[in-house]
Amino acid sequence: MRLFDDDEFGRWWSQAEDTLRSAESDLRSGHHNWACFKCQQAAEYATKAVLRGVGRPATGHSVLQLLEELKTLGSPVTPELESSARTLDRLYIPTRYPNAHAAGSPFEFYDESTSRQAMACAQTILDFVRKEKEKCVEP
Repeated sequence: MRLFDDDEFGRWWSQAEDTLRSAESDLRSGHHNWACFKCQQAAEYATKAVLRGVGRPATGHSVLQLLEELKTLGSPVTPELESSARTLDRLYIPTRYPNAHAAGSPFEFYDESTSRQAMACAQTILDFVRKEKEKCVEP
C-alpha cells in the first residue's frame, strides 16, 4: 500500500465529477463543443486526482501523458484507455478556439454523436481512476 493523500485526491475528483455532470448538461442542451471540452477536462482532473493522491505533481493538460505517468507507477494502462485519452486530447483546443479550424466557429464542428463519444471516453477514464484509487487505499 502506498501513502495516499485522500484530501488532495478528493479536491480533484469532485471537480472531475462536477465537470462531467456539466458536460452531460451541455450535451442535453446541444452545446456539443462545450460538452466535448468538458469531457476532456473531467478526464484530466480525474487523472490528476490519483497522481496528486500519490504525491506526484501532475502537470500539463494531456490525458495521455498523465496516464503515461500513472503507467510508470505500475498502473495497468490499457490500449483502450490510451485510445480514450487520445480522443479526448484532440478536443482540448479546437472545441474552444475559432482559429483552430480553417473556417467557421467551434460550435459548428461538434454534434451529439461526437459529444456521446467524448462522454464514453471520459467515463472510461473516470472508471479507471476510481479503481486505481481503491487500490491505493486498500488495507
